[in-house]
Amino acid sequence: MKFLIVDDERDVEMLFRQKFRREVRDGLFELEFAFSGNEALELLRSHLPPEVMYIFSDINMPGMTGFELLEKVKAEFPAIQVSMISAYGDTENHDKAIKSGAKEFFTKPIDFDSLKAELQEILDTNQ
Repeated sequence: MKFLIVDDERDVEMLFRQKFRREVRDGLFELEFAFSGNEALELLRSHLPPEVMYIFSDINMPGMTGFELLEKVKAEFPAIQVSMISAYGDTENHDKAIKSGAKEFFTKPIDFDSLKAELQEILDTNQ
């Protein structure tokens, strides 16, 4: 399963590669990274149908926000599941994400055990 992480903070890539190294090594997940909403859309559009099954996107990014990305992904690629993350775990962001079609909402620091459980659920559903 190809998993796209979208975050304007580039150090997130190293963190995800470290936290998912076993799953990547075992062939459960492939990790892709985009550092803006536009870059994420370009990546998705580069393979039709997209190879990505799941997107994990930051909300607060310069340019296109995570909410704008979520809206575009849901309109153009409805089969791709999207979860949102924010440093601000307020009810307003949570509710907006879920109402906009996000599968889940996470707050920073990321609970990687919960994220892994969500990814396993998606894997199980798609097998």
